Amino acid sequence: MKQEILEAVKKAKDESKPRNFTQSVDVVINIKDLDVKKPENRIDEEVFLPKGRGKEVKIAFIADGELAVQAKNAGADLVITKSELEDMGKNRKDAKKIANQYNFFVAQADLMPLVGRFLGPVLGPRKKMPKPVPASAKPDPILERLKSTVKIRIKDQPVIQAMVGSHEMDDEMIAENIEAVLGILDRNLEKGRNQIKSMYVKTSMGPVVKVI
Repeated sequence: MKQEILEAVKKAKDESKPRNFTQSVDVVINIKDLDVKKPENRIDEEVFLPKGRGKEVKIAFIADGELAVQAKNAGADLVITKSELEDMGKNRKDAKKIANQYNFFVAQADLMPLVGRFLGPVLGPRKKMPKPVPASAKPDPILERLKSTVKIRIKDQPVIQAMVGSHEMDDEMIAENIEAVLGILDRNLEKGRNQIKSMYVKTSMGPVVKVI
């Protein structure tokens, strides 16, 4: 299937008109023989893309003390301290703005009860609740990994749509990232990728190109 994926990626990029922004490249996978009414058939996972996302990822780190300092030094886009977290609880507008602006949230484990109380109502519905990490955690590897991570979900429909790179990335790199997404099917579905009904590749604004 690798050749078909490569050809579809190339075609999707070739047929996409130039835009004044970097378009992302998405894979869309329709799955057969999957009853999404059963909770065990729903997927909610994060996939590490070996060749990166090709686009900027914004990460907010909720921490206090030493971990907050380290997160800032490691390049977190936003560091929210305990007192700032409490302030957000009083200002839902600010909390919503931050929830929409950042792709991933990480939180010091002992601050999670406060996160749930003050940010939970805005992060929960957006499926952005933070990953808890111990106060002794090293932020660098956490941030590095999240920069190449995408969320994969199957909820009401047996369909996966995931960003697998950007228009500027090499075709081979995007194909390798698509393989990483297909690994989710192999791990979660009874017949793995044999349950693929159809698969497409597309850029943000470009036409849909069929793989299989």
